[in-house]
Amino acid sequence: AQLGMGPMGAGIATTTAEWIAALVFLGVLGGKLPSADGEIGSNSARRRTQGGKDDGGDDTRNVDEAILTVTPVLQLPKWTDIRPLVVASSAVFLRTVVLQVAMSSAAAMAARASGSDMMSSAGASSSVAAHQVALQLWLLCSFLCDALATASQALVADGIGRGDSDSVRGVSKTVFQWGVGLGLALSSILWLGTSSGFLTDFFTSDEGTRRELGKLLAIVILAQPLNAFVFAADGVLQGAEEFAYQAKSMALSVVTAFAVFFILQYTTIGRDVILGGDVDTLVNVWYGLIALQSMRGLTSLVKLVEEKGPIDLLGKHVS
Repeated sequence: AQLGMGPMGAGIATTTAEWIAALVFLGVLGGKLPSADGEIGSNSARRRTQGGKDDGGDDTRNVDEAILTVTPVLQLPKWTDIRPLVVASSAVFLRTVVLQVAMSSAAAMAARASGSDMMSSAGASSSVAAHQVALQLWLLCSFLCDALATASQALVADGIGRGDSDSVRGVSKTVFQWGVGLGLALSSILWLGTSSGFLTDFFTSDEGTRRELGKLLAIVILAQPLNAFVFAADGVLQGAEEFAYQAKSMALSVVTAFAVFFILQYTTIGRDVILGGDVDTLVNVWYGLIALQSMRGLTSLVKLVEEKGPIDLLGKHVS
């Protein structure tokens, strides 16, 4: 702010931080920099030499295993070696592209929001600003919920690898219980921030933006338990390597979101019957996003409880 660079300065700072992080990661993977836990990186071997005695009473302090490093080579790997990675990555890539198309479309429609009280360019700017603030709050909560996905992915994959279906179900149920708690906690925190006026005061002093943001905060608050479940389910299904299913689920969810927005915005049933004639493009955009998350949750639930599926959450399948 003191340099007067505005959004350009924020963009430069973000890009610089990402490059620094990428170079640090490469340094750790290449064995040039130490890692936090000592499992990889330049401090890997030193950590392993700080042993004591093993179960048989033998001295292990002089053991010096090779440092795990990742070094680039000018050689193409064999297709048989990378095929599983390519198949899984392509499904995740397509899923991400579809989601980003939906999010970009939401931003575009928010920019075109022009209700009867928003005919000026200032009104449209307020709509876009409110949408971005609500989206950043949404993403912040999503990143917190994503911790459940990371944990469940590893634990579920481990259980499936050992062929322990009871462990897989137990981990999944535990993750979902934590998800419910986290979703309710995030909703409570956002509600306190909204009711006290802290969130709106923190993000903006513009009256138009505050008015538009007020319409969206209730949606963001109520959506957090759903978001937590969706992210927890994502992790469980990724641990079960259901990448292709998740890509199809995302495509269906995006189509559902577009359909809900179109019905509410442009059809007589949506405008007059469902909304009672009170049409707000910005709010309809967020109803579409909620429809997207709802369909993601529904399709994930279908796979989770599938009797012959990899999770069989209800334990109906008898071997």
